Amino acid sequence: MTGKRLDPWGKGGIENYENLFKEFGIESFDKYRQRFSNNRYIRRGIVIGQRDYGRIAEAIEKKKPYAMMTGLMPSGKFHFGHKMVADQIIWYQKMNADTFVCAADLEATVVRDIPLQEARKIAIEEYLTNYVALGLTEKNLTFWFQTDYVVPYYRFRDQLSKKVTLNELKGIYGDDLTTGKIFSAITQAADILHPQLAEFGGPRPTVVPVGADQDPHIRLTRDFSGRFVSRHAADAASSEYKFIPPSSTYHKFMSGLSGGKMSSSDPSSYIALTEDPKTAEKKVMSAKTGGRATVTEQKELGGVPEDCMVYEMLVYHLVESDKELAEIYAGCKSGGRVCGECKKYCAGLLTAFLKEHQKKRKDAAKTVEKILGER
Repeated sequence: MTGKRLDPWGKGGIENYENLFKEFGIESFDKYRQRFSNNRYIRRGIVIGQRDYGRIAEAIEKKKPYAMMTGLMPSGKFHFGHKMVADQIIWYQKMNADTFVCAADLEATVVRDIPLQEARKIAIEEYLTNYVALGLTEKNLTFWFQTDYVVPYYRFRDQLSKKVTLNELKGIYGDDLTTGKIFSAITQAADILHPQLAEFGGPRPTVVPVGADQDPHIRLTRDFSGRFVSRHAADAASSEYKFIPPSSTYHKFMSGLSGGKMSSSDPSSYIALTEDPKTAEKKVMSAKTGGRATVTEQKELGGVPEDCMVYEMLVYHLVESDKELAEIYAGCKSGGRVCGECKKYCAGLLTAFLKEHQKKRKDAAKTVEKILGER
């Protein structure tokens, strides 16, 4: 984050999440934590912010129609940082959302220089297959590629280009816009809004769970949603669309194994869900912790679990029980638990998870074929 601008295509992390509330008008998620405590990321404060989530909360609790839309960037291995989004997709699907998942093969090509066919292969073999192994089903699911979809989507995307100026885009994204980025931003707005077109179910609340750096796309799309109000009877392109501004949630990022940002371009910073379990175990055993320089200091002063990548892995993915997690935290802070003990415990849980998950990946093929066949 630089100054008062977020870069959804940048490589930098977010140092101060509190600034999101002050500078960009994102609201805290705290008031929803108890209501949706069956979601681990909400319960533990990993989902930290929201825009207009009240609409979604009402739809979930009153069993009204709503949609969940998210995209995947097929740029490399599917790792535990990506799993956090997948788990949220699956949670919303279980909470009866019409579920829309977009493979951003166009953005991967025009912004990240990944060949189109390679991007599509990554989307299927890394992302969609892992989603299914984690629990995604074909129920109420629409999956598509940005470059291979249906006419109403493309017609709508192209009409969006009339609803924004270059200066407005620069105000949101900065001066270093390229033609590819502009095209990608407008396409993402079409991705988010199109579930409300008549062909896809009509206007209804839609939630987009994203990392906080993606808020520029949300703000642009919310602006678009209010610009399809007909001023003239002859303006058919405007009068045929009625949108509810999309809601959004914002989650914290997982840190890389050595601290700093987890990056798909740096295999040492993450553990992939297809990782060999022994390799994954070695990565955990060498990961950055919040421990002291010596065991003696650790026992005297206690550790710093807030700065421990191993503890973070337990919080985000491997320990479901809040009580157990609190005991691990207290043991670290008091000095009663040393880093080697935590690493071995985490490695054991991780190995068991990966072995089970990789079996499920093998069984996911038929469901993946069904999903792709229904496109």
